[in-house]
Amino acid sequence: MTMPRTRSFVQVDVFSTSPYSGNPVAVVLDGTDLSDEEMQRLARWTNLSETTFVLPSTVPEADYRLRIFTPQGELPFAGHPTLGSARAWLDGGGTPQHDDHIVQECAAGLVTVRRSENTLAFAAPPRVREGALDDGDLHRIVAAFGITRDRVVAHQWVDNGPGWAVVQLRTAEEVLALEPDLALIPDGMVGAIGAYPQGSPHHFELRTFAPGAGVPEDPACGSMNAGVGQWLTSTGAAPSSYRVSQGTRLGRSAHIEITADADGTVWVSGTAVVCIRGTIAL
Repeated sequence: MTMPRTRSFVQVDVFSTSPYSGNPVAVVLDGTDLSDEEMQRLARWTNLSETTFVLPSTVPEADYRLRIFTPQGELPFAGHPTLGSARAWLDGGGTPQHDDHIVQECAAGLVTVRRSENTLAFAAPPRVREGALDDGDLHRIVAAFGITRDRVVAHQWVDNGPGWAVVQLRTAEEVLALEPDLALIPDGMVGAIGAYPQGSPHHFELRTFAPGAGVPEDPACGSMNAGVGQWLTSTGAAPSSYRVSQGTRLGRSAHIEITADADGTVWVSGTAVVCIRGTIAL
């Protein structure tokens, strides 16, 4: 019988405005020699929205390769695991090829992560699906949210890998009041966004529901914010820089910054703090 190998393991709180108020990600800092099944088993066991595994890069441009698992399967890309894994890699002694940014390799391609003193920011990857939802998809989402069609201001596919769709409601208050019946969208990967009044600390409240990935509601979702940011800034429905609050209904206080460069690149930024350090036997 092969004895388990001890590996460095951390948990990182991402997008938190105070300790343990963001979205945690579990990171195995050496995923070499692990099978897909072993990675998936651990992701089911941690029962976090994502568990990641750091591996050597396969291309010279990247600093490392990342595999990302939900309790139910692997994702080609995810946002808060990207920032949390970058922080874990740096905290564990990783040395990037460039002083001001990291390049992550994942199934969705290469993702740039900018470094600053207190935050990290990833460049939103291209969307693999965009455009308005069709009537059938919108009807199912509206029914699951328990609202009428006229409450939806706009809707869009904002899928950069996980399968995201989003509906925009008039206000943040309406978003916070949702009591979705996720049994009506068991494979859904859906968000709802609404605006706060002018002068509020945040521009929008976002909620992310991912029953299709085994996560009823995600406390803070970087990939959804990335796709939504690309949509809203490109249409002028949001300014080139805005702030999002997420996790409120879950007792969290996540804070996400969205910034669109002049060339259209959208950056999703926030804090990432290592809260747990140790080893895991795999």
